[in-house]
Amino acid sequence: MDILSSKADGVLTIEFNRPERKNAITSVMYQAMCDALTDGENDPAVRAVLIIGKPEIFTAGNDLDDFLKNSAPVEGVAASDRPVFRFMRALNASSKPVVAAVAGAAVGIGTTMLLHCDLVYAADNAKFSLPFSQLGLCPEFASSLLLPQLAGYPRAAEKLLLGEAFLAQEAFEMGLVSKVVAQDELLPFARRQAAKLVALPAASIRVTKSLMKRAKADAITSTMAAENELFGAMLQAPEAKEAFTAFFEKRKPDFSKFS
Repeated sequence: MDILSSKADGVLTIEFNRPERKNAITSVMYQAMCDALTDGENDPAVRAVLIIGKPEIFTAGNDLDDFLKNSAPVEGVAASDRPVFRFMRALNASSKPVVAAVAGAAVGIGTTMLLHCDLVYAADNAKFSLPFSQLGLCPEFASSLLLPQLAGYPRAAEKLLLGEAFLAQEAFEMGLVSKVVAQDELLPFARRQAAKLVALPAASIRVTKSLMKRAKADAITSTMAAENELFGAMLQAPEAKEAFTAFFEKRKPDFSKFS
């Protein structure tokens, strides 16, 4: 199974398990993660959520073959009903604390999803990127709102406009990451942090999280909607088609003919 989910000692663990494809995420995987989050939300025995990858890779982001196949407009099906949107809505809406443990690369939505987690721990080999501009696209799932709030406009602009990768220490300095730890210590440390959350009063944790998130809840929803509309339009535009064609042809894209 490409997504593993398990419950133990009050923690729901969701694990990317597709290392042969660098944990690239398909629609089926998004739906599996959405289902796991929804089940955990409704299970009173679950008091924290832990999202993990592999020691060498968190996720390479969307599986591009699957992404392009499932991103074409379908009559009668709203883009917001697709599995990726259901997963991100469930993640953003989770009333329970979400801990992420990131080792290796977290590309595209692999970084975006961290903006919706509560505690993010990174191994010293972690590497983050938001390469949407490089693909002729725009930010997704409120990253254009949340990253500037976390990191400040200049740093967020550098990451979102240039789309270049950045390392764990810089992610920590930006506020994206709570702590950087040695690669072999990452998962034990993240599990200990999740266990601390489980041991605390569940109502206190829920209310505290809700209070911290309430001020920007409406802004996140409206920004997601705006990004979704623009992202969908840009995905059909010539720039994105050139970017994806170049990717599959293993060449550098040429955007010079577009204004």
